[in-house]
Amino acid sequence: MEKASPQNNYHYNKNLQPFANSLRKNMTKAEACLWKYVLGSRQMKGYQFRRQRPVLNYIADFMCKELLLVIEVDGITHDSPEGYEKDQKKDRDLESVGFTVLRFSDWEVLNKMADVSIMIGDWIDENAICPPPGPRQRGR
Repeated sequence: MEKASPQNNYHYNKNLQPFANSLRKNMTKAEACLWKYVLGSRQMKGYQFRRQRPVLNYIADFMCKELLLVIEVDGITHDSPEGYEKDQKKDRDLESVGFTVLRFSDWEVLNKMADVSIMIGDWIDENAICPPPGPRQRGR
């Protein structure tokens, strides 16, 4: 499969949009906190993250197109062997088209938010090849 790029809309899957909308309206506490305090409103080094983004046959908890970065927040359902295997397949599939997947547990997000933020920031510092795009100019 070809690498994720603007030409293929980063493998956006419009068929999953209704499900993604539902998840966006019903985020977990950990997802909502990560969004509010770390990833929303270009807080993370100026990069735009999207919530519950349909990509391939999955819905990524958070995705930054410019960085080809997916951030997953794993709750208790990910602790089973079946959950672990599903997560591994999702990671492999996303990585096969060029994404990097960073995973954090609900507990890490809710109890170690500063550490999670630092880890994401460090990944960006080490891997970003270009600065974040400037804010959109409305009406021009």
